[in-house]
Amino acid sequence: MGHPRRTPRVIVALAVALAVLVGCSDDGEKQTSTVQVARTIGQGEGALTLVAWPGYAENGSSDPRVDWVRPFEERTKCKVSVKQAATAQEMVELMSNPERRYDGVSAPPEAAGQLIASGQVAPVNPDLIDGFKDVDRDLRSQLTKDEKVYGVPFVWGVNQLMYDPKVVQPAPTSWSALFDPAEAKKYGGRLIVRDSPLTLADAALYLRSRDRSLDITDPYSLTRKQLDAATNVLAEQRRHVRSYWLHPSDAINSFAGGDAVLGEVWPYHVDVLSRAGRSVTGVTPKEGVTGWMDAWMVGARAEHPSCMYQWVNWMTSPDVQQQVAEWAGVAPANPEACSRDRLKAEFCTTYHVGDRAYIDKVVFAHTPSRDCGGGRRDCTDYEDWMRAWNKALQGTG
Repeated sequence: MGHPRRTPRVIVALAVALAVLVGCSDDGEKQTSTVQVARTIGQGEGALTLVAWPGYAENGSSDPRVDWVRPFEERTKCKVSVKQAATAQEMVELMSNPERRYDGVSAPPEAAGQLIASGQVAPVNPDLIDGFKDVDRDLRSQLTKDEKVYGVPFVWGVNQLMYDPKVVQPAPTSWSALFDPAEAKKYGGRLIVRDSPLTLADAALYLRSRDRSLDITDPYSLTRKQLDAATNVLAEQRRHVRSYWLHPSDAINSFAGGDAVLGEVWPYHVDVLSRAGRSVTGVTPKEGVTGWMDAWMVGARAEHPSCMYQWVNWMTSPDVQQQVAEWAGVAPANPEACSRDRLKAEFCTTYHVGDRAYIDKVVFAHTPSRDCGGGRRDCTDYEDWMRAWNKALQGTG
């Protein structure tokens, strides 16, 4: 993929308004340190420590052609150190460790909400992020609290259906093909499902149309009754599922080998398998789709806040967004990555980049919490969802 063709503008100022404040609660317990919202970006501190998914901070070690870390280091003199996390919960644990002071994290939705609620990340000044206003408004609004921005959108995607048209007939148009026991049974043992507690939201999205008596509005804000109903759907489906995929390659291997013919996937899977000549078709079910967004967040105990802001500017610039999208198989948050022949038109169409009508219909994930909105606090939180997911996997809804 090569290095970026243009250098994104990096704001350098003499002073930095980011300071670490440590307070104590009334009972003497030490509170989480917080970094104040920056007004300017100062001189880089010479180092940067990150928590990130594999593939999000490439320095050429995976492939010499894939490197956006070293060009950043050369331009900013900020030496990058990355701690790769295997799960969202590991990200939360790493960022919450009082003995560590990570500058930032590429947080998925189930981690982002927890980090905001526990004070492990600091508000961000979007005026200091060059491409922030170019990002789709639905993505920009995902990580705000009390009118403060806590994350800068990085990449995103959706959860959709994929099937083998040679086997699955007629073509599915609804999530019922996967979640209705009678329909799932038709291809029993040849279904794949994403291995995540947030898959409960996909079942809830299906139930929102299937059982209106449940009164589901937001599939990520569920009462106990609603969560139990979604759990039951997945528990009944369990016996028909061949495997639950955690790594994208697992889903690809299942379809490529003919072990799976229908499943819940990302556009990445459809793209890779189609280009490899496999018989697969992606479909957006009539109930709609859920989506996810990974965002860069500034650590509450950041030691190198100026380098972190420079990193966020770099990672959301169109040229770097192009590289990340191609390497990781994700939709870039900055649609400018699809301009000036950076990304191929087919890629941008497949991943729905800049497709306002499509994005408007996506139900983006957020961390489940007790707060249902509108003053209600009778919803289930992420711990409830993790317990429910484990019950579903055991087939005991």
